[in-house]
Amino acid sequence: MNLIEGVVTSVNLSKKHAFSKSSCLTINLIAGIGVEGDAHAGRTVKHRYLVGKNPNKVNIRQVHLMHSELFDEVNRKGFDVKAGYLGENITTRGVDLLKCPTNTKLFIGSNVVIQLTALRNPCSQIDRFQEGLLKELVYYDCKGNVVCKAGVMGVVLVGGLVQAGDAINVNIPNGTCKNLEYVW
Repeated sequence: MNLIEGVVTSVNLSKKHAFSKSSCLTINLIAGIGVEGDAHAGRTVKHRYLVGKNPNKVNIRQVHLMHSELFDEVNRKGFDVKAGYLGENITTRGVDLLKCPTNTKLFIGSNVVIQLTALRNPCSQIDRFQEGLLKELVYYDCKGNVVCKAGVMGVVLVGGLVQAGDAINVNIPNGTCKNLEYVW
């Protein structure tokens, strides 16, 4: 069932393991690999911390997506965050990524399909980027539940080119849905 249509506002990549990624005109997604030319692309994990734990683990963090509404929110509080600054490959608008359950499929542009797998695990690098920002992205709500706004991770099911302006159609899986979680 299609929930909502959103739009890609920016695409970003970094060939090196850097905190931020550079904005590009287009990125090429490769099924089972991720973003061509990005340091995190591969069938097995490429995140440096995860490689240290188990370099043979399947990469379920091939693509990092983040909603630009978050940037609006934190910028109103005095931060300076723009597309790519927090390391996402695809910046979106109009899709509440954080409310999508595990295995939600995002149909982007004419043929790309990304399946959501996990929440992004925010780390102290966010505060090294801009002091105090981590507390805006991860905190406890009034019921004691962890709230994480650092984006979502996914795998590429169908590859192709993605660029700013591409439409995003969201397909929630049928049946019982499981919320996205941190996956190490």
